[in-house]
Amino acid sequence: MKISLLTFFCLISLCAYSQVTSFIINDDQLNKPLKDSLESIYTSDQSVRIAVSEALEAKKPKEYVDSLRAVMRQTDNINLIRVKNIIKEKGWQSPQQVGMIAAQGLFLVIQHADLQTQLEYLPLIRDVEKKGEILSSNLAILEDRINIRQGKTQSYGSQLFTDRTSGKQYPYPIADVDNLDKRRKAMGMPPMQTYLKDWSVESYKKDLPIIERIFTAQGIR
Repeated sequence: MKISLLTFFCLISLCAYSQVTSFIINDDQLNKPLKDSLESIYTSDQSVRIAVSEALEAKKPKEYVDSLRAVMRQTDNINLIRVKNIIKEKGWQSPQQVGMIAAQGLFLVIQHADLQTQLEYLPLIRDVEKKGEILSSNLAILEDRINIRQGKTQSYGSQLFTDRTSGKQYPYPIADVDNLDKRRKAMGMPPMQTYLKDWSVESYKKDLPIIERIFTAQGIR
């Protein structure tokens, strides 16, 4: 019997909080076929996004980047159908049931879906977070993305955008920024300065008019 304590380090801090930041996973009790299926979904979700990111970094032609984004949208549509069927037939799958990567694949498909789908599954994700079946940080970034899409401020500072003119990265507007790191800590997330290079509350407040002007003028959402 192999039992492991796993944490997803790209989304959570190394410190233990009362929220869900880690799981005890018994490999012998995992649903292996479902684990393999969801891990393949995770791989397809991430690989195409990595390809887009690398193409942008390498300043590949717009046509090439657009073709990759088309593949990404097609991949997302296929994955969403698969994930919806899994949730309908078997319910939400936690790391304790399918392993960390597989469970993360399930969440990421919802995170990358359209707003209507995100709103549909938000109550379920809130419920499983209370039960300890998903990382608290996952819920936080989903709530941030939904708020941004609805034209609201985000609570945890997880959503960023890039100025198409300067190439500089900014966070979307953040509610009550003075208490941002307290909220992030409460959801098992690292301090904002760890997440975003050169972050400071003072600089954010100074840049806020610029941030609001850029994403309004460029239609960034």
